[in-house]
Amino acid sequence: MSSSPALVPLPSQPEGVAWPTERWPEGPLGAGVDSGELRRLLDLAFSEAALASMGETHAFLAVQGGRIVAEQYGQDNLATDTYPSWSEAKSMTHALVGILVREGKIDVQAPADVPEWQGADDPRRRITLDQLLRMSSGLKFAEDYVDAGVSDVIEMLFGSGKDDVGGFAAGFPLVHEPGSAWSYASGTTNIVARCAARALGESGDAFRAFMFQELFGPIGMKSPLPKFDAQGTFIGSSFCYCTARDFARFGLLYMREGVWDGRRILPEGWVDYARTPTPTPPTEPLGDGAHWWLGMCGPDSFSANGYQGQYTVLIPSLDLILVRHGNSLDEKGDEVRRWLARVADCFRA
Repeated sequence: MSSSPALVPLPSQPEGVAWPTERWPEGPLGAGVDSGELRRLLDLAFSEAALASMGETHAFLAVQGGRIVAEQYGQDNLATDTYPSWSEAKSMTHALVGILVREGKIDVQAPADVPEWQGADDPRRRITLDQLLRMSSGLKFAEDYVDAGVSDVIEMLFGSGKDDVGGFAAGFPLVHEPGSAWSYASGTTNIVARCAARALGESGDAFRAFMFQELFGPIGMKSPLPKFDAQGTFIGSSFCYCTARDFARFGLLYMREGVWDGRRILPEGWVDYARTPTPTPPTEPLGDGAHWWLGMCGPDSFSANGYQGQYTVLIPSLDLILVRHGNSLDEKGDEVRRWLARVADCFRA
């Protein structure tokens, strides 16, 4: 879990700023922020004019220096509403694995504990948890949210695999040598989530209690609604609803290097592990770490990204967290990413 020297240091909680375990501290935009351009971008995102280009924006939140400095909701949305995570839940799964690493219950460099792969001649038994977290397992999986008869993710979440998402994903064969090729796959995360439950020795309601006791509760996240399959596996690829403010709390935990108000939640170096690059194809527009995306809003940024435009973006050099939720399909999601990059630039002004 050693830190890469190329990584921008993670900022500490500013002196005198309360941790948002109970309530978020709020403050004004800093003097160096282009507040006029930020206002224009927010007005655009929540306008009817944006529907054709970037879809609906339901919630936006900016946290800088540990304080909320900007917040806005759509006409039919509230701060108390929970918003879908989609694949933002993958980064939460990364946190849960980190807690198990901290407790000595799991080793990410060891072969993953997957019952289906234990045959003596099964090449999948060499796949490590690290390779799964880095989307480099080599397993076949079609990550396509448009059902054209080849969508393994739709079949896993809503079809024949929905009652045992981890088992469904573990049934796919290798198409590459483990560790040799990157391929984004939601099935990978559900294998990881099932490994986490096996390491803990608990699933279903007991695993949910673990999530609140060790992750959500200590940092003041009261709204999370994680979903589980019929086997009791957390569907860590896709389903943990939260308020925008709670997504920001999760982001702050990572911005503060896994420490919350003096308590270490994630093991030392775990956040740097998340944001250390994994080799990706040159056609991939974003970098990838370990269940976190890289570079969306500047070279030092890392983010939890979800289908239809759900984002929690961390920019350590600015001590800035941006949360956006909405309904933005396909190329509209691409425009949301460009919009978020322009929002981040307002804080660099």
